[in-house]
Amino acid sequence: MIERNHLEILRAVNQQGSLTAAAERLHLTQSALSHSVRKLEQQLGTDIWVREGRQLRLTQSGEYLLSLANRLLPQMEHAEMLIGQFARGQRGTLRIGMECHPCYQWLLKVVGPYLEDWPGVDVDVKQKFQFGGIGALFGHDIDMLVTPDPLHRPGLVFEPVFDYEQVLVVAADHALASKAWAEPGDLEKETLITYPVEIERLDIYTSFLLPAHASPARHKTIETTDIMLQMVAAGRGVAALPRWLVEDYGARIPVRPVQLGEAGIPKQIFLGLRERDRDVDYLNSFMKLAREVRWS
Repeated sequence: MIERNHLEILRAVNQQGSLTAAAERLHLTQSALSHSVRKLEQQLGTDIWVREGRQLRLTQSGEYLLSLANRLLPQMEHAEMLIGQFARGQRGTLRIGMECHPCYQWLLKVVGPYLEDWPGVDVDVKQKFQFGGIGALFGHDIDMLVTPDPLHRPGLVFEPVFDYEQVLVVAADHALASKAWAEPGDLEKETLITYPVEIERLDIYTSFLLPAHASPARHKTIETTDIMLQMVAAGRGVAALPRWLVEDYGARIPVRPVQLGEAGIPKQIFLGLRERDRDVDYLNSFMKLAREVRWS
């Protein structure tokens, strides 16, 4: 009863905002689109939309079908894309999802030699996901996830590929720059600058501040690493980043890494993929190159 074109209509109306725009997007007439939806409603015995003035509002049934469309259509489209590429003798596109803001510089060290080794494979990088990184893997929106905090789920495989240390970043002339390590209380008068990520996913909070019941005087978010480090260098706050990244920028910007606590905060970059894809040759090659990267 429920066909692919029904799901495509629901998704298009949700994305485009109206039946007219959705019909244009799908290269249908509005009457053909409306007829298809009415026929489905008759078969299901329930309404999918109700009109509120000029607006359409999804019913509970419609909301469920839309969520189904958002899950199934990307998988179908991905399968069609891959089969088409195989038919043309191509290997496909490696779509990488990023849950690690400061990892782009590390990723570039892998992507460069990878593209040389695999001329038939393109690489695309995504950072924003409708259902988060794990959902993007399950939904086939991405093929591989770069993350420092893997969420192990049945059907997924995560492998560590790069070890690093999370450190505090301060201006070169900051009082903490000369300390062997920083204590949680040292940040209570500081402005802490982080990426726009939930606090429960920030190591500076979960592994350093919260266990000591400490908090910074102010918490500010900035999206880009370069601006974040320029703010730190100007004495506008402190941040927490991988040591390798801070030392790389430290050659150009007056910032210094400071160990977080006496034991430090060791971390790893993980690559995650669907378990059934673990034997795909061009995915395995990327994983192998990622393990071989050395930051210097």
